[in-house]
Amino acid sequence: MTKLLKEDEIVVAVNNNDLFNNGLLHFQGVEQDQAIIDVIMKNIDINYIPVRRGSTSETTAPAYKNAELNFDFKQPIPYVIIKRGEEYYAYERLSKGGEQRLHNQLSIGWGGHQNPLKDSLSVPFSEVVMVNLERELEEELNIITKTKQLNFIGLINDDENEVGRVHLGILALLELSLDAEVSVREVEQLRGFWISAEELKEQQHNFESWSQFAIDIL
Repeated sequence: MTKLLKEDEIVVAVNNNDLFNNGLLHFQGVEQDQAIIDVIMKNIDINYIPVRRGSTSETTAPAYKNAELNFDFKQPIPYVIIKRGEEYYAYERLSKGGEQRLHNQLSIGWGGHQNPLKDSLSVPFSEVVMVNLERELEEELNIITKTKQLNFIGLINDDENEVGRVHLGILALLELSLDAEVSVREVEQLRGFWISAEELKEQQHNFESWSQFAIDIL
C-alpha cells in the first residue's frame, strides 16, 4: 500500500472570517477571555472543513489545495504544555524533523495537525480535538505517570509569524505526578528535556513564538 505523503494529508481548517467574526474577535498572542474563547471555539465547531495540508514548497499549487500557504484559513492545532511540579517538558526540533520552518527551535508545546474523524463534519469539534490530541501525544511521547490532569487554558494566534499565519493554537496544560517520566519517541527528530520554570523565563527568547506567548502566562 502506498504511504500517504505529508502534503496529501487531510486536515481541519476554518476560514478566518468565520473564525474571528469578520475580524471582530481577532487577537495577537494569547487569548484567555473565556467568553471570547467560547465564541471562537463554537465558530470552529460549526465552520470547520477538511482541506489538503499541502506544503510551503508547493508554490504553484492552488490555494484551496495547499493549506500551508492559504492565508485565508487557519488550521486549529492543540498545543499542550506538559508540567511536572515546577518543571516543564520542552524540546528542540532537529534538522531531520518534518517542519523545516521550525528546525532548531525550542518549544514547550506538543501536538500537531488535526485530521477529520469518520469522514464526517457532523462530529463535534471538541471530540476532534481530544482524539487528535491523544493520538499526537501517543505518537510523540512515552509518558509514565500516576496521575494526569488536562486543562484548556487559552488560544494562541500569531499573524506576524509565517507558520502562525495559517495555524491557531488551542492551548492546554497537562499536569503529571511529581515522579512522572517522559521521553520522546522520535529521537532523530526531537530532543526532549525538562526545564525549570525559572530557566524557562530566562531562556524565553530562545523559544518559538507560540511558546514565548505561553511562557508569559505560566
